[in-house]
Amino acid sequence: MNILYKTYAKASGSGRDGTATIEDGPLTLSLSTPKALGGPGGEGTNPEQLFASGYAACFLSALRFIAGRQKHKLPEDTSVTVTVGIGPRDDGAGFALDIALAASLPGLDGKIASKLVEEAHATCPYSHLTREGAQVRLSVA
Repeated sequence: MNILYKTYAKASGSGRDGTATIEDGPLTLSLSTPKALGGPGGEGTNPEQLFASGYAACFLSALRFIAGRQKHKLPEDTSVTVTVGIGPRDDGAGFALDIALAASLPGLDGKIASKLVEEAHATCPYSHLTREGAQVRLSVA
C-alpha cells in the first residue's frame, strides 16, 4: 500500500483512564472509563467515542467523494452518525465492537441516497477495516 499520510497517537496512564496525545497535532485528551464498563465516568473521552468520531468523519468524506464522482450534489446538512457499542465476545476471549452507521441526506431521492451510502461503504477505509480487518504490525519499544 502506498501510504499517503500517517499519524501517531500515544496513550499513557492506565489505558482507559489516562491521556491520549496526537504526536503530530495539537490534541491531548483526558480519558475516562464509562460507568457502564466499571469506571468512574467523568468528562474524559473513551476509545469508542474516538472511533465513532473518526468513522463518522471519514464516512462523510467518502460519501461526498462518491457523490461528487457521480455528479450528485449532497445537501449541506448531510450528516453521518456512527454508534459504537462494546461488550464481551461470544467466545469469551475478549471484547468486540458493535457498530451502526446512519447517513442523513435530507431532500435527496431515497434510491440515490441508498446507492451513494452503499458505494461510500465500499470506499471508506474505516468501513473496509470493519469488513476485512487490518494488518497490525506488533513490536515492543
